[in-house]
Order: sequence, then C-alpha cells, then structure tokens
Amino acid sequence: MAQPEYLRIAHELRRRITSGEFAAGDQLPTLPALSAAYEVSETTIRNALALLRNEGMIETRARAGTRVRQTPPVHRMAADRYRNKPGAPSTPYTRDQGIGWSEYRLDKKFERVEATPELASLFECEVGKRLLARHFVFYSGDNPTQMSTSYVRWADVEGTPVADPIHEPWPGGTRAQMASLGIRITRITESFTCGMPTEHEVQTLRIGAGVPVLRYTRRHIADNGRIVEVAHPIVRRGDTTVVDFVIDLED
Repeated sequence: MAQPEYLRIAHELRRRITSGEFAAGDQLPTLPALSAAYEVSETTIRNALALLRNEGMIETRARAGTRVRQTPPVHRMAADRYRNKPGAPSTPYTRDQGIGWSEYRLDKKFERVEATPELASLFECEVGKRLLARHFVFYSGDNPTQMSTSYVRWADVEGTPVADPIHEPWPGGTRAQMASLGIRITRITESFTCGMPTEHEVQTLRIGAGVPVLRYTRRHIADNGRIVEVAHPIVRRGDTTVVDFVIDLED
C-alpha cells in the first residue's frame, strides 16, 4: 500500500532537518513554496508540518512563519548521581545537568495529602498516612527539563525546615534533607517506564505532544529499612535522556 503523501513529505522534511540542511532557527519555506516543490496541496503540507510540530522538531508563530526548533542536548543520568560530593552547593539534578547553583531554578508547591493505595504501597505504610507532597519543576537556565512530585512522611518533617518551601532548593537534595533530620539514607531504588506525555507534561516541559517522556519512581530508604521519601513520578523528555548503569561483576 502506498504511503500517504503527508507522511512521505514529513519524512523528507525530517531528513532535511536532521541532516542540518535546515538548521535550528532556520525558517522553512512557505506553504505555497512547499506545496509547489512537492507538487501537493497546501492541506497535505499542513498535515506534514503538524506531524513534525507534534514531534517538537518545528514551531509556528503568528507572523514569524515556521522555524526549526533547537534540539536539546542529550542528558546522561549517571549511576552514581546520588552520591554526596564535596565542593560548591549542588544536588543530583545540578550534577546531572552539569550546571552551577546560580543556573538552577525550581518552581515549587507544597501541600499536605493522605497516602492513596498506590502511595501506601510504595511507602509500605497504611492508606491514609499523612504525607507532604512537594511538586517541583526543575529548570536549567530558562529551560524546564524535569518535573516531579516528591512525598515525605509528615511525621518526619512537621515543624522542620524540610517542610518549608522557602528552603528549596536544598543543597545536597533529599539525602541531605533527611540527614538534617537524623535520618541516614543507605539505599535508593528507581523504577523506569516510558510513554507519551500528558497535556500537563507537554505544557510544563514545553515539548511536542509526540515527544515520548521517561517517567520513573524513586524511593529513599533509611538504614533501618524504612522508606522515607517517594518521588512519583519524576518526568523527563525521553528522546534526549540516557540512563547509564554500571554493573560490576566479581569473578
């Protein structure tokens, strides 16, 4: 079966963009020009451009035409990103991004909630347990690159600086926060999935609706085995995120 024309044209334009023929910031030819070049209707061109726009490759603005979007750099999540490191203030996020403290910005919203059955299962606690939900959007410069909701037990943080959003971002991240409460973290688990973004994720991360996202659940576990923090989910764009694992095998 012959491929629909708009898919063929989208594939050709995608190739021209990825090859660098159309570089980031370049304006694409107008609808009439593309229609004439590919010998198809303007409706077909619109459908092809809509597909590329959904993939986050191009953007169209009123009176500015259609331009190629800047491709974000590949982001590598190192296996040791949660290890404490001496030096200037940092968190696992800033070390991952390779940015300084001054380049780090955080949108935040705190609220008290009760553990749903799903959260209770992740915390290994009873349903209805009081939690503090901390909603974050992480920025590298002006670019939102990660979003998450982090839950901690209200009994652990009530009346402490950890429960006050004014102290975020906290140098050292969650592990340092727990240490300030006398809680020693000895294990962190992560579980990964991927999928297409929700409308909220599209708007928050400023990505195309056709760009997949990586979602993962993280748990901080204390030395007594108690789960003291659950981030569920952490969300990043999936097309530019690489998770690095190091597995040492003994002979």
